[in-house]
Amino acid sequence: MTCASQFRWTSSARSDAGRVREINEDACLDQPEAGRWAVADGMGGHAVGELASRTVIDALGRLAAPLSIRTLIADTRARLQSANRQLRDEAARRQVQRIGSTVVVLLACDRFCGYVWAGDSRIYLYRAGQLRQLTRDHSQVEELRSLGVITEEEARHHPAQHMITRAVGATDVLELDDDAIEVADGDVFLLCSDGLSNELSDDEIAGVLTSAERENACGDLVELALARGGRDNITAVVVEAQDPNASDKTLLNPAP
Repeated sequence: MTCASQFRWTSSARSDAGRVREINEDACLDQPEAGRWAVADGMGGHAVGELASRTVIDALGRLAAPLSIRTLIADTRARLQSANRQLRDEAARRQVQRIGSTVVVLLACDRFCGYVWAGDSRIYLYRAGQLRQLTRDHSQVEELRSLGVITEEEARHHPAQHMITRAVGATDVLELDDDAIEVADGDVFLLCSDGLSNELSDDEIAGVLTSAERENACGDLVELALARGGRDNITAVVVEAQDPNASDKTLLNPAP
């Protein structure tokens, strides 16, 4: 027996090369019917970044039907470890130092969402009017910020903001973080590459997710990041949970 989600999921995705880069090395997964979403941001140039992100997304597209949120997270970690080995082998074959990609994955199962990540692609949760970042960047800038060496604002414009400390394919041993959260009716999740989060503030992101035109949120977020400069590839996946059995959606229709 698989663990179907008790929520009705709707989602949309958009990816753009941006205004500076010629090749879009981002890739994403948008499978609301299966409760699986992901963003991967490839690196390496000369089209190998595009290969890396696609390898990661293809691996996640082969996830098995889950029995529980724990087995789904475990399967995700195993698929990403396999992608890591594949990218390490490809780098050796091409005689390059590395072919790598960040990854952030959101997984729906029963009344929970699990998430797995490596690098600085992010998941945000918008709930009850508040936006918070669920993932913690694996980057040098985040380490400096967490130690209090630099402020939040300084982190956004720090010259080392693109230097990440983990990625699929970067090293022989892939370190992943994961966590899970109980979902509430009306929760909105945003998965994005750093091409979006480096251009927009939390208030700007929340402003778009608050909009009544939420079906256009992906496009609005990407367009706003392009307007801010679009200095990197930009990818956004917006996911919304609706509980058909939520008490405030129950209608009373008494018999005459």
